[in-house]
Amino acid sequence: MDLLDAHLIPAVDGVAFGLLLFVVAAGLSLAFGTAGVLNLSHGTLYAIGAYTGAELSDGTWGGLALGLAAGTAAACVAGAGLSAATAPLARRGHLAQALLTFGLALIGGDLLIQFFGADELPVRVPEALDSSVMLLGHRYPAYRLCFIVMAVLLAAFGTWVLTRTRMGAAVRAAADDPQMLAATGHNPRAVHTGVLAAAGALAGAAGVLGAPIIGPGPGTSENVLMLSLVVVVLGGLRSLWATFFAAVAVGEVQTLGVSLVPDLAPYLLFAAMAAVLVLRSRFAEPATAHGPEGPAPDPVTRLRGHLAGRLRRRPRGTPGTAEAAKASGTAQTPGTAGTSGADRATGATGADDRSGAAARGYGNRVPKWIGRLPGGTAWRQAAPLLVLLVVLISLPTLLDAYSISLAGSALALGLLAVSVTILTGYAGLPTLGQTAPFAVGAYATANLADAGWTVGPVQIVLSALAAAVFSAVVGPAVIRARGTTVLMITLAIGELTGAVVNQLKSVTGGADGLVGFPATRALWGGEGMLEESELYNYALVVAVVAVSLTLLVLRSPAGKLLTGTRGAEARMRASGHPVGRYLLVAHICAGALAGVGGSLMVTVQQYLSPADVGFEIAAFALLAVVIGGTTSVIGALLGAGLIVATRDWVAGSWPGHGPLLLGVLFVATVYVLPRGLAGLRGRSGGGNGRSSDAPVPEDRPPSAPTPNPAGKVSP
Repeated sequence: MDLLDAHLIPAVDGVAFGLLLFVVAAGLSLAFGTAGVLNLSHGTLYAIGAYTGAELSDGTWGGLALGLAAGTAAACVAGAGLSAATAPLARRGHLAQALLTFGLALIGGDLLIQFFGADELPVRVPEALDSSVMLLGHRYPAYRLCFIVMAVLLAAFGTWVLTRTRMGAAVRAAADDPQMLAATGHNPRAVHTGVLAAAGALAGAAGVLGAPIIGPGPGTSENVLMLSLVVVVLGGLRSLWATFFAAVAVGEVQTLGVSLVPDLAPYLLFAAMAAVLVLRSRFAEPATAHGPEGPAPDPVTRLRGHLAGRLRRRPRGTPGTAEAAKASGTAQTPGTAGTSGADRATGATGADDRSGAAARGYGNRVPKWIGRLPGGTAWRQAAPLLVLLVVLISLPTLLDAYSISLAGSALALGLLAVSVTILTGYAGLPTLGQTAPFAVGAYATANLADAGWTVGPVQIVLSALAAAVFSAVVGPAVIRARGTTVLMITLAIGELTGAVVNQLKSVTGGADGLVGFPATRALWGGEGMLEESELYNYALVVAVVAVSLTLLVLRSPAGKLLTGTRGAEARMRASGHPVGRYLLVAHICAGALAGVGGSLMVTVQQYLSPADVGFEIAAFALLAVVIGGTTSVIGALLGAGLIVATRDWVAGSWPGHGPLLLGVLFVATVYVLPRGLAGLRGRSGGGNGRSSDAPVPEDRPPSAPTPNPAGKVSP
């Protein structure tokens, strides 16, 4: 009883906080589970309601009612607008939705700060609620008890609407069978818009009512979004009551857990999230929605593929053209002699086939006389890499010291983006957690330098090794899942790593970060590099070596096996290939590459903070991959450069609006570059007519069939 008495107030606070998260998570669950939208701007909808309610609060019941109505209506309208914004992306999978909504969240957050200010707004509640009541001998805020009652009533009302009304039946039908819903005379599009509007309204109402508990201010939307994602993962998407109990559990961990087990509390939430996701991926039922070849293409796609096949079969006078057509699959029938099922699944063909396909992709960009040189197709393939290398080498003579430093940071972020390309584009594992091995490599380099190990190659090798070991440990939890589940698992791993970074102050410096460690030496016997040009040249050499090794591996038979694993996993397993082993090796290698990027970042910046390895950097890396094309290594580097230029260089001429500019870049990329920069070359990143931004397969167990394999590696 003494223990209960001592922790009574935190326990009740946990219930109130959990019920606040429930109201927000109910809208997020509705948007994702029913409308199919992975909405990373849901926290911004909460912030819209919170800021509006705080602005209209005047300490009267009328002010509270007016704020509740206005905040709910504003977030409802924003939710309906989100429906219109995500409609063009319905066939492109959750990855495009996640990037779009994250960009909208950046834009919305910047606009809210510009309109309401950067300081946390005070919230005034009616005098009757701005008091304390006696609760088992303790004084407790009356407003929080009132909020608990309202949240319970909302849960009961929402469950009744979804299970007992015709409106709820239409919503459930929109999630389970939209064709049947349309046959009954309902418009699935209108239901979709209504669901997102209702989800926005729930978030806005939670923002108004929760403002006295979680005041509106910078960082509120991100915190609410992350906790709501944990609630949705733990509670699932099918039951509001399951979401209700999961939210209460999360609230208790956030409040009561801090007082009982303060050392473990920061890790419990995301550890539980990762564990639940891993268990669900292991016990998921096999998907049988499509046959072995995946979903059938629409008529326009079939016609386009037929015309492309006819054009490819025409002689072009370029060596390897006929073989390239055969490699692309357009002149090949399933029963072609001399090609095994495993070869067709992986897209593995001879070296001439690969060089011929590359000749087609670059033929309109490289002079024809190059193709007549000995090994001309190889020149065509290498020309973009050589042009990019020449530009990078010449940068120190063209830019000032600050811009050169930014270019070095872009190279470090580019290696992180390339590691995301390996997992997302080639292995089919979309990730939001590559900042975890990136952080391992970064902090390893910083601590090595602090211990006197300042030779660059030693730092690179040891940091890559540490990141590879980390990826080997967490890899089995990732490679079993697919689609959106991978996004959530990797997000949980990234957030757990962030919690460790903030807590392990003896190694990471905590929230203050690390600074003041000795400068890196390029080679044994040299001096520490302090000039921006020296640091940039060092970063460029390391990046060139790392990218060259990556391209060699991706163009090797091992790379073809990885591509085949993404494109035809069921056939690969049936052919006896150890798909899980391939994915685990890819995850380890990608982690090592991310560790090299983290090491470079520390060397170039000469300091390290938690913000350098947080969720925002993970989203930026994923955006860089989408900008370049999900299977283009060089495109990922270009995308990283564009992001750094926008975030640090362009935003410098408009101070305080960096998030707004990045948000615009996110949105524009999703809409304007559906295939990334690689798509501008007039060919797909996979070489089989498959678009480089082909939707990542959605949640399915490892044995589920996947779309047609991509047999060509994009540079």
